[in-house]
Amino acid sequence: MSRRKGGRRAIQEKKEGFFTKVFNTIVTVCLTAGMLWGLQACSVVSDSNLRFAQVSDVHFMANASNTTFKMIGESPRLLDDAINQINEYNHMDFVMFTGDQIDKSFEKELRAFLPHIQNLKFPWYLTFGNHDRCIGGYLTTSVYWDLVRNANPDFKVKKSYYSFEPKKNFKVIVLDNIILDEITSNGYIDEEQLKWLKKELDASKNDVVMIFMHVPVVEPFASPNHRMRNGIVLKQLLESYKNPIAVFQGHYHAAKIVQHDNVLYVASPALVSYPNAFRVVNVNNYKDKVVFDFEWKETRETTIQKMAKILVFSGSIYAGEEKDQFGTYEIKKNKGR
Repeated sequence: MSRRKGGRRAIQEKKEGFFTKVFNTIVTVCLTAGMLWGLQACSVVSDSNLRFAQVSDVHFMANASNTTFKMIGESPRLLDDAINQINEYNHMDFVMFTGDQIDKSFEKELRAFLPHIQNLKFPWYLTFGNHDRCIGGYLTTSVYWDLVRNANPDFKVKKSYYSFEPKKNFKVIVLDNIILDEITSNGYIDEEQLKWLKKELDASKNDVVMIFMHVPVVEPFASPNHRMRNGIVLKQLLESYKNPIAVFQGHYHAAKIVQHDNVLYVASPALVSYPNAFRVVNVNNYKDKVVFDFEWKETRETTIQKMAKILVFSGSIYAGEEKDQFGTYEIKKNKGR
């Protein structure tokens, strides 16, 4: 009897050992598959992250005095400080200057400005502001772009508005809404550029679109002499699309972020006047949503900043609220629409 019991026990132990091995094998396979999926997911997330800096309204002049509103005399120091802060990042997909790079539309000022931004270790681009070109002046669009291309071999742009793809599923569109046939601080986008913009948006319905311009579509505060004359037309066009769109603007020297459903309107501060700041934007493109995280970068030239604050009527108007500086904004993807 004892031999039979021993035999049965041995058979049972073998069965249990076999099933244990099978179970362990299944668990190992599942864990391995999970790890591989996780690594793949991580690589997808990293490819779906975008970081860029927006610097607006530098109003650079090589040798000038401060005005009642702008620290123009300190503009080279403020610009160098911003460049140094940006260069401290390990990675930046690009840097965008959103207009009024120079205060007076003279070739000598642009020539003096460009060596400063050549110190950036990341790709950089420009939009036009109302101070960058003038009526009948020598510093036309073609001359301006020729000088920029000579300073930046990667800059192949010839038109005043253009687009590029910094990464897969991200689209950057740069608009020119500066009026050149009259002396004005208002903005306008003509029909030809609007048609081009619609084609760009139609081709980017599955992308995260970031639009850069000088004169804002949505004002941080009311100013009839600085508004975009056909801003309503552009706003209606942008909001007719359902993919995530963010619009980055300058001109008002003020910080304000407004979200209308899937469109984010970002007004950014000036480097030359209080709060003497710029933005670093981190965009995370997930399967079901896009998250914009805003970093607020003030100048380290604190003495200049204190002087600049004295010159403005209300610092809070230009600096905005905390949500306009360090805000996190989420745009949900609506694939069913």
